[in-house]
Amino acid sequence: MNSISIIVRILRQFRRDKRSLALMFAAPLLVLTLMWLVLDSGDYVPEIAAIDLPDRFVKILENEAEVMSMDRHEAEDALKNQEIDAVLEWEENKPALTLEGSDPTASGAVNMALQQTLNQMNPQQERMEPEIHYYHGSEEIKLFDNVGPVLIGFFIFFFVFIVGGVSFIRERTQGTLERSLATPLKRWEIVIGYLGGFGLFTIIQSIIIAAYSIYALDVFMAGNFLYVLLVTFLLALSALSLGTLLSAFANNEFQMIQFIPLVIVPQVFFSGMFNLETLDPWLRAIGNIMPLTYGAEALRDIMIRGSGFESFAVEVFVLFGFTLLFTLLNIVALKRHRKL
Repeated sequence: MNSISIIVRILRQFRRDKRSLALMFAAPLLVLTLMWLVLDSGDYVPEIAAIDLPDRFVKILENEAEVMSMDRHEAEDALKNQEIDAVLEWEENKPALTLEGSDPTASGAVNMALQQTLNQMNPQQERMEPEIHYYHGSEEIKLFDNVGPVLIGFFIFFFVFIVGGVSFIRERTQGTLERSLATPLKRWEIVIGYLGGFGLFTIIQSIIIAAYSIYALDVFMAGNFLYVLLVTFLLALSALSLGTLLSAFANNEFQMIQFIPLVIVPQVFFSGMFNLETLDPWLRAIGNIMPLTYGAEALRDIMIRGSGFESFAVEVFVLFGFTLLFTLLNIVALKRHRKL
């Protein structure tokens, strides 16, 4: 009978905590739907720019890939901007292939399309070996090198989000925040103070994670390490400001953890860890409202493509904008505790 009374009490607690009930049933469905959308998409069709290729070769290649006729200048610009996967031209009676190179999946699809085309061109003759060059990366780049920048951004974002949110909740539950609110301090001073205090630790964390990934795990690195630190620090600040913002709507650490399926998991799927080119444009657009998307793209520009600041400046400004937006919302959220 005592066990029954405990069961009844727990059921009543869940009935009052509608947020936990909703997440318990809705969150798994959301994650499964995202996995289905991303992982059940069609085969990747590579986009190849053709420069002065034989007509018969192009006709066969179009069965395996999307082929676009370009001159050399147009092809180089498209390759630089990651608008195509490769450039194919004819040199000394054999194909010469220049791969964009930053995505092993796309590079593999291009190589497979080219080999199948060559086999159909000369079914009874010795197969021609194409000359292969890489615009970004190299033939040594592996899958982990491709997702490594995304993983660096993800782990920084995830742990800062959790630690920052939980720490802010403890400030409330232990009464520290209430005592601060009882002083003449303005709301914006309190928010900036908390973000600044926690932000010092995010700098240290960013340095440790980035340095360990690049120098200990030997993740491919073609750019400037200081640029990596800049992007990871901004990504950490956006995670910190978002975590403290959402913690204002949680009553305990458990409720803060409940935000993970809604805030963290979708960013994993839409940040570039999986190839989304086969998805509908409206689905890919979901990633445009997620900070990790911009952080991961900037890190790829730096680490894989060796780009300078001008190539990822937009991503940097967007991350700064996310941080500013979440900080302003934090100031507004403190009205729940005191109006100043």
